[in-house]
Amino acid sequence: MDSHQSFHTIFISIIILILLLNNMEINAQLSPTFYDSACPNALATIRTSIRTAVSRQRRMAALLIRLHFHDCFVQGCDASILLNDPATTERTAQSNTGVGGYEVIDAAKSAVDNICPGIVSCADILAVAARDASVAVGGPSWSVGLGRRDSPDANRARADSDLPRADQDLPSLIRDFEAKGLNEREMVALSGSHTIGQSRCVAFRARIYSNGSDIDANFASTRRRNCPANRGTGDGNLAPLDLVTPNSFDNNYFRNLVQRRGLLQSDQVLFNGGSSDSIVLEYSNNPSRFASDFAAAMVKMGEIEPLTGARGSIRTTCSVAN
Repeated sequence: MDSHQSFHTIFISIIILILLLNNMEINAQLSPTFYDSACPNALATIRTSIRTAVSRQRRMAALLIRLHFHDCFVQGCDASILLNDPATTERTAQSNTGVGGYEVIDAAKSAVDNICPGIVSCADILAVAARDASVAVGGPSWSVGLGRRDSPDANRARADSDLPRADQDLPSLIRDFEAKGLNEREMVALSGSHTIGQSRCVAFRARIYSNGSDIDANFASTRRRNCPANRGTGDGNLAPLDLVTPNSFDNNYFRNLVQRRGLLQSDQVLFNGGSSDSIVLEYSNNPSRFASDFAAAMVKMGEIEPLTGARGSIRTTCSVAN
């Protein structure tokens, strides 16, 4: 074999190796044991931070679950929502008004980096925090796949276009979730996270003043007491998404829907004569089925377009790109 043929053979081999490595990177799988060797106490450290935060403010559990959801629905579960560059941040998108818990993720990141600097991604902390927040208020647990890396940028425009809104109808909600690889049942299960947390008056004002047939009159009257009719007055006033047990993770959210007491329009459309009615009824009567379906849907949501392998990075500070 002459030198030219030898060089050609080596060149082809290098190209094949690069293609194989790229394919491995693209198909990298998240694993619950990802940090077992590199940072064996990572999950326990995150859990302690989340338990502390929720014990101080019960509402924090809902905020952390929502934070993970809002991250995953915008260019995947990559911690882009945590970036705080004023020019590009997703935090100021209209769809992220009222989203919180950033400081809790920062505290968990700091605690983990104290024992394993530069090992655990902010995206993984978000995913683990959502699970631990659920458990802290009596909700289900699940095995969190790990190995996500953090994105270098945010996308405010996609935050406003991709995140579900409080005024959506059922067909558009189904389409939005299907666009992320989640089916109708998974959409309903994930909506059940509204069994905890609160919403701002501006998000449900139109519903409680609609005098529609899809809202219980007494419920609407009660909610009007702290949500004036005029826009710009009391917009930030809060009301519990679940009026029965607002600080406990259970299936009362679905029982409320059956009684036409969903706070948001996008909640009540799940039980209003449409295709999801049967799922809501099932969850209202079977809390264990809801819990198991919610856990499975959270696992699936947490696997939306993660950055793995050599893509992305491990941020030093969650709010700042490396």
